[in-house]
Amino acid sequence: MVPLVSLSSLIKGRCDESEQVCNWVKGQTGSDKLANTADLLIGKPMAVLGLVLLGFVLRWVLHRVVDRIVARAQDGVLPDQVHRFRKGRAAKVQAASESLNATRRVQRAKTMGSLLKSIITGLVLAIVGTMVLSEIGVNIAPIIASAGIVGLAVGFGAQSLVTDFLSGVFMIFEDQYGVGDEIDLGEAIGTVEAVSLRVTRLRDINGTVWYVRNGEIARVGNMSQNWARTVLDVSVSYDADLVEVRRVLEDVAHDLWDDEDFKGKVIEEPSVWGVQELGADGIAVRVALKTAPGLQWGVAREMRQRIKARFDIEGIEIPFPQRVVWHRDERDARGASEEPAADSEMMGR
Repeated sequence: MVPLVSLSSLIKGRCDESEQVCNWVKGQTGSDKLANTADLLIGKPMAVLGLVLLGFVLRWVLHRVVDRIVARAQDGVLPDQVHRFRKGRAAKVQAASESLNATRRVQRAKTMGSLLKSIITGLVLAIVGTMVLSEIGVNIAPIIASAGIVGLAVGFGAQSLVTDFLSGVFMIFEDQYGVGDEIDLGEAIGTVEAVSLRVTRLRDINGTVWYVRNGEIARVGNMSQNWARTVLDVSVSYDADLVEVRRVLEDVAHDLWDDEDFKGKVIEEPSVWGVQELGADGIAVRVALKTAPGLQWGVAREMRQRIKARFDIEGIEIPFPQRVVWHRDERDARGASEEPAADSEMMGR
C-alpha cells in the first residue's frame, strides 16, 4: 500500500496541461510544490474571477439585446402618423385610440422585457456558478444529475404550476388583457386589477375579488379593448308608426353624438339598424353606437334616459306585458245561461 500512496501523491502533485500558472512556475523553479501553491493562490482565483467577469459581460450583452427588442416592440409595427390623413373629430378619436394602444404596447413590452431579463440572469448565474464550482475542484456531476432529477420532479409534480406560468407568458405576450380591462372569464366577470405569470386578479361589480389561475383560463372575453359597442333593443307597441319611431331614435342618437360631453365617448356616427324582433308584447327596434373601450355601459344608460324622455314627448308608447284572464265562474255562468236558450230554440223547431 505504501508505493500506491506515494504514486498517488506524485500524480496529484503534477500540473495539468490546462493549469498555465502551475506549468509556468514548474518550468521556472522545477518544484512541484511551489507550482501547486502558485496555482492555488494565483491560478484558481484568476480563473474564478475570469468566469465571474465573463458572466457579467454575457448578462450585460444579453440585457442590451432585450432592451433593443423591447424598444422596437414599444414603437410598434405600424406608423403612428395614420391619423394625419383624417380630419376633425375622426382624427381626434383616432389619435386617442392610438395613444391608448401605444400605452398598452409599452406596458406589455416592458413586462416581457423584465421577464426575459429575469430568465437570462437565472440561466447565466446557474451556468457560471457551476463552472466556478468545477474550477475550484468540486465534482459537478452529482449537481448536474440532481438538477436533472429536480427538473423531472418539477415537470411531473408541478404540471399545473408550469401550465400557469406558460399561459401567463402567452397572455402577456399576446396582450389578451391588461390591468383596467373589463373581461369575462366564465364564472368571473369584472375589472382586472393585477396580472402575474401565475394568477389574474379581478373584481366584479359587487366588489368580490376573484383570483383565477392562468392555466385554468380556457377563453377570455375582453369588453374594453380597442373599441366597444352599445346595442339597445327599444320596444314599442304594435300600434306605433315604425317610420316615426326610427326617425325619433335617429334624432336621439345623433343628439348624443353631437353632445360635447360625449365627443370622446361615441367614436362613430350612430345608426338605427331597424326591427330586431316581433315579440309577444311589442316590436323591438335596435340602435347601435360605437364607443370608446369601457364606456359602452354609461352610453347605454344615457341613451335609455333620453329615449324615454323623447318617447313621452312624441307620445310613443313603450309596451308592457298584457294578459287576458278568464274567470271560471263567469264562463260557467255564461254557459248555463246559453243552454236554455238553445234548448228552447230546438223545441221551437
